[in-house]
Amino acid sequence: MPGTYSQLLIHIVTSTKGRMRWISPEIAERLYPCIGGIVRAEKGTLHEIGGVEDHVHLYLRWRPDGRLSDLMRVVKAGSSKWMHETFPELASFAWQEGYSVFSVSKFREDALKRYILGQAEHHKTVDFRSELLGLLRAHGIEFDEKYVFD
Repeated sequence: MPGTYSQLLIHIVTSTKGRMRWISPEIAERLYPCIGGIVRAEKGTLHEIGGVEDHVHLYLRWRPDGRLSDLMRVVKAGSSKWMHETFPELASFAWQEGYSVFSVSKFREDALKRYILGQAEHHKTVDFRSELLGLLRAHGIEFDEKYVFD
């Protein structure tokens, strides 16, 4: 085959360190485009982003020659630096060390986008811990709950 063709669709969930509630709607309005720019600079495509004060969901297309761990390192470092420079009062802002990642079928794209955009409403009844554990279980990921949260 003369070319490489891919459709690597990824759903990533990451939290602020200690699940601190640093991402107000006003900050998110500016932070999310920053994260989108970082993903684009790394040759990915951010299809959707959303979350609440203590975590963020990213739905993106990733490239077959890139390491997801490298992308997340750059996203977290770049967005943390941006947060510190843009909001000096949030000098303690940091992302948690890890993240959760799930493969996505193109056929489920619309449902995932609605889910990500509906985070504020979703978290009126479901806390982050329950949400993440539910996602891990739904995707058949083995885990020890004592290591999931810092």
